[in-house]
Amino acid sequence: MAELATLARPYAEALFQVAEKGDLKQASAELDALAAVAANPQLRRFADAPKSGAAQVFDVITSVAGVPLSDVSKNLLRTVIDNGRLVVLPEIAAQFHALVSEHSGVSDAVIHSAFAIEPAQLPDVVAALEQRFKRKLNASVQLQPELIGGIRVVVGDEVLDTSVAARLQQMKAALTA
Repeated sequence: MAELATLARPYAEALFQVAEKGDLKQASAELDALAAVAANPQLRRFADAPKSGAAQVFDVITSVAGVPLSDVSKNLLRTVIDNGRLVVLPEIAAQFHALVSEHSGVSDAVIHSAFAIEPAQLPDVVAALEQRFKRKLNASVQLQPELIGGIRVVVGDEVLDTSVAARLQQMKAALTA
């Protein structure tokens, strides 16, 4: 959803600028914990209730977050709650992770495969993809049998689709044109 991404971007960028001067891993872990709590439907109902005050919502979230929060994370949480943007917290976390990955020169890649990729083959596939995309990749594999064969790789907004399904779609388009 573009609207959530638009709302989350300034928060993620501001948090990244502050966390970059400190510990990015700690900030990332804290943000993940906050995002997991904020994604809970019961918590959202509580936060949206007219009788729930911002201080109450803050106290509930910090008590169930599961990790001790730094002042930076507490300030972010207070700001998000005060601005009525609690629903955006998971997207803030996603964009923050993208900024951290970009900063470290590593991109997340999702490899959609029709068949399971053997663990011994995965490093070779990732090495070939790193050459193709000209950057270090943090790859995860998802099975997608409807591809029929081959793989489809998504790195950020770039897609490399070498699947049989994509080739059949190209052939169909060429024949009907």
